[in-house]
Amino acid sequence: MIQGQLEEYFRKYYQICFRVALMMMKNHADAEDVAQEVLLRLFLYQPEFQNAEHEKAWMVRTAINLCKDMLKSKWHTSTVGMDTVPDMGQPFFEAPFPEEDDTLEALSGLPERYRNCLYLFYYEDYSIREIAGILEEPENTVKTNLRRGREALKQKLGGRR
Repeated sequence: MIQGQLEEYFRKYYQICFRVALMMMKNHADAEDVAQEVLLRLFLYQPEFQNAEHEKAWMVRTAINLCKDMLKSKWHTSTVGMDTVPDMGQPFFEAPFPEEDDTLEALSGLPERYRNCLYLFYYEDYSIREIAGILEEPENTVKTNLRRGREALKQKLGGRR
């Protein structure tokens, strides 16, 4: 893989990998680590992609898998991050988007199975079929998780939406 190709992948996929990782890790530094690791694995393994959708799905799936691995690691389960320390009333979660988004913050508090489906559907514009492929779950499971996730999100937001 040549440097120009790697730079192109960085421009195309770093932000989406970072946002997916941030939803799961709830920590900017860990999300950056995951996004960088995805690109490193792309460089090391140089997988063959069938098309652009397959390429993007590989990046997202790799980011999700790396997050899961990191979340269940011994180091992660036995330490407390600096972002959990209260700091003068400032929120520790900041959305990586220009506008303030209380829905995104509420979404980050949902269980992983709902959070991933809702995020990929509403924020990354994936179809149910594409989400099923990325998460390696049946389409009906994705539909159920979307429905239940919407209900949980509505309760979390106090029925405002």
